[in-house]
Amino acid sequence: MADALLIIDMQTGLYDGPEKPFERERVLDTINQLIQRARAAHAPIFVARHTGPAGSPIAAGSPFWQLWPALDVDAARDQLFDKTRPSCFLGTDLAQQLHAAQVKQLVIAGMKTQFCIDTTCRVAVELGFGVVLPEDAHTCMDTPALKAEAIIEHHNATLAGAFGQRVKAAEVSF
Repeated sequence: MADALLIIDMQTGLYDGPEKPFERERVLDTINQLIQRARAAHAPIFVARHTGPAGSPIAAGSPFWQLWPALDVDAARDQLFDKTRPSCFLGTDLAQQLHAAQVKQLVIAGMKTQFCIDTTCRVAVELGFGVVLPEDAHTCMDTPALKAEAIIEHHNATLAGAFGQRVKAAEVSF
């Protein structure tokens, strides 16, 4: 089964905004380790940027829209794409690109757990892709209702089984 790494919304406006993501430095390091393992295995890497409308803080090309500089992404070889919805598939050609690359399974990492990670895991399964969710490679911010740590644990538990295989990032191989 051919695997690909999908990194979601690791952008300046989310990673370094006024509300900092839970364990952001550890999660960034974990994602960079996944990138290195994917590269070593010649697995394709897809990188989504959430894109807001013109004039919004995360409009295409704006400072907050940019990928976080310490994310080890190489625009010359990795597949960067923009999305406007929580799903990485809606309104993008991601599914077509994955099929063209003969990808059968996605390793999904990034931000934010309860929105784009959750939605993309669910839609990927509906589209016939296998999903591997490294439980320690996605993050979000605290909300008034729940702390980020609880949101992450809840989604790890909810998505495991029906929507993907829950693993530690160190266990992921491409």
